[in-house]
Amino acid sequence: MGLLSGLMGNASEVDDADLEKVLANTLIEGEQVEKAYKVVRDMFIFTNKRLILLDKQGVTGSKIEMISIAYSKITKFSKESAGHFDLDAELKIWVGSDPTPISKDFKSGDNINDVYRIISQFAL
Repeated sequence: MGLLSGLMGNASEVDDADLEKVLANTLIEGEQVEKAYKVVRDMFIFTNKRLILLDKQGVTGSKIEMISIAYSKITKFSKESAGHFDLDAELKIWVGSDPTPISKDFKSGDNINDVYRIISQFAL
């Protein structure tokens, strides 16, 4: 998937060069990236030790929030796929005892199923 897919909101795998820039000084010894997906400006990065969520904020996207979640702390997760008239889908991840999930929106055409399957693979 190329630039057009990224602009349209499709979940696409992230290039290794992009990951190196984003994860400089973040990964610990022995940690390696297994899969990474980009949805518009946000990223889901699955390593062998944790899930890293990158949320670019602001008009320029220069402000970045990075959330690290140990797979063992994911208590449940859900996906709400788009219906016939609703074009958006939503992914929710509950961490620890926090009753409020981390929620990420996927636009029409995003492949929420790939991200959901990878979370299932690492968290279960």
